[in-house]
Amino acid sequence: QVTLVEAGGGLVQAGGSLRLSCAASGSIFRINDIGWYRQTPGNQRDLVAIISSSGSTNYADSVKGRSTISRDNAKNTMTLQMNSLKPEDTGIYYCYAQVQLLTQPQFTYQWWGQGTQVTVSS
Repeated sequence: QVTLVEAGGGLVQAGGSLRLSCAASGSIFRINDIGWYRQTPGNQRDLVAIISSSGSTNYADSVKGRSTISRDNAKNTMTLQMNSLKPEDTGIYYCYAQVQLLTQPQFTYQWWGQGTQVTVSS
């Protein structure tokens, strides 16, 4: 089993910054892609940013240029630095990871965190 623990959400004024972090623990052989998705009421979860095990990144157009995702493979942690926040960045942010387990390294499973609320006031 794997647990993803998120931290760093909160209330911030437009133009401010937030740093979201996600720490993975459990029977982890390897974490492949890891990143953040955002969900707003009535909508699906949309990709915000994701980083591969080799460090390749992908960002939603809406956050490109304002956000930086990074990871520490040794510690199984990932961080998203978000700057110049806008009210439209508001939502619940979920950590997502593709994980190979120690017991079944030949398979890749998807895991989600509990979500952390980000609210950007105008």
